[in-house]
Order: sequence, then structure tokens, then C-alpha cells
Amino acid sequence: MLRWTITFIILAIIAGIFGFGGIAAGAATIAKVLFFIFLVLFVVSLISGRKKIL
Repeated sequence: MLRWTITFIILAIIAGIFGFGGIAAGAATIAKVLFFIFLVLFVVSLISGRKKIL
């Protein structure tokens, strides 16, 4: 899934170079959503990995 995020970010940058149109806005939106999803999953995995079983 991280590859999709990188792919959409690159696509948004390329589309932005050629003019901000529908493709750039769509790709940027998808990249932002995936970025925040992975950020939340990363934080959750950090928190759950630090818990010690007593």
C-alpha cells in the first residue's frame, strides 16, 4: 500500500507540472488520504509494540 501512496504522489507532481487539472487534484487527494491512513497505522503499531506483557 505504501507503493500506491508514492505512486499517487509522483503522479500528482507530474500532473501539477503540466497544469493543475482533474488528474492532479484527484491524485493529490488520494495521496493525502493514504498518507494519513499510513501515519495513523504507524503510530498505532508504535504504541502497541511498546506495550509489555506483565
